[in-house]
Amino acid sequence: MFSIVEKILSRASGQTNFAVDEYLSCKVDLAMVHDSSGPRRLAPKLAEMKRKLFDKDRLAIITDHFVPAHDEASQKIKRVTEEFVHRENIRHFYPEEGICHVVLPQKGLLSPGMFFVGGDSHSTTAGAFGCYAFGIGATDMAGVAATGEIWIKVPQTRLVTLTGALGYQVFAKDIILNLCGRFGMNMAEYQALEFAGEGIATLSMQERMTLSNMSAELGAQAGIIAPDAITSEWLDAHAPERTLVDGMPDTYWQSDMGSHCGPSYNVDLDTLSPYAAAPHSPANAAPLTDHDSPEFTIAYIGACTGAKLVDLRAAAKILKGKQIASSIRLLIAPASLADQQAARDEGLMQIFEEAGARFLPTTCGMCAGYGVDRLGAEDICISSTARNFKGRMGDAGSQVWLASPASVAAAALTGKLTDPRHLVSDI
Repeated sequence: MFSIVEKILSRASGQTNFAVDEYLSCKVDLAMVHDSSGPRRLAPKLAEMKRKLFDKDRLAIITDHFVPAHDEASQKIKRVTEEFVHRENIRHFYPEEGICHVVLPQKGLLSPGMFFVGGDSHSTTAGAFGCYAFGIGATDMAGVAATGEIWIKVPQTRLVTLTGALGYQVFAKDIILNLCGRFGMNMAEYQALEFAGEGIATLSMQERMTLSNMSAELGAQAGIIAPDAITSEWLDAHAPERTLVDGMPDTYWQSDMGSHCGPSYNVDLDTLSPYAAAPHSPANAAPLTDHDSPEFTIAYIGACTGAKLVDLRAAAKILKGKQIASSIRLLIAPASLADQQAARDEGLMQIFEEAGARFLPTTCGMCAGYGVDRLGAEDICISSTARNFKGRMGDAGSQVWLASPASVAAAALTGKLTDPRHLVSDI
């Protein structure tokens, strides 16, 4: 009996017998870097080692941090990135198309069973597609780029079972905030989480991406979801010509019954309510109505965690036909150009504009404190992002609350924490 994690690590390492905490050397199917973690760090390290790229077609480069290039420093990073891509003839280069974790699957580069590493901590997002996926630093990425391999300490796989189905205006973000609030940010330190159970089948691919993405906030190295019919439907649409990993059907990359022996956790989706996390940690999460609300100055719908098409739809359902509070600014940065265009085609962008929102570029931007839009010392922000650490989104004096996009939209209407279930319009 083997879990999906054990199956992927066995394939990547070529070993069939290994134990938790054992070290394996694994072949990397795909590596991804963005403009911050990429060529500006990778090129000098490769030159220092006197090595070239092991396989240029196993490296994807996506620009999403220092864009738009608004100053001399970001313009230089853009030039370094473009020169590296041209010099190395990188085929998988996607400049300014959106946030890497959202663009990558939209380009059809992921497939169940893959061993994937990314130069960003939220590279765990790819786990939603049945990949073993985690983030690494610049030095490790240079090693991967030069050799095509990386060592890994075999994690324990911890099972998170979702039962029931999410209620009206409750989302994957609420699931992960529930876990953050109950178990803290060390719930699965350096371990792997597998999300399973009947509740998974009720979640869209983009909602699953939120779970895998924020596994990092639980301390996990990876957050994986076994492929099913919903996965296949997404892959048929976005990667119709993909090659099956090792020629195995997607159904192979499932955990065998009884293969988990580590701690297990349960979330009852039937009884889950909207959540919010107070500053300055996702672990400060509790049911939204349990918090005393501040008066917000900014509501932000953005980031790989909270501005995908499914997130924009949820926010638009709250905002349709309404106006935001005069005391607040609503800023929206769609996660990718593809999702932004789909939102425009569906009329969502018009709803946001009529509600009083201002649009920001489809980049990481404010989520990580990049660019010209940053929180000021007096700002109190409610955000759809994954992290609310002190100073992450701007001045260290600012405060950030985390919630689902629907809850952020609800707060934009009232200026304070508001249960989105009470503010729903029909689209």
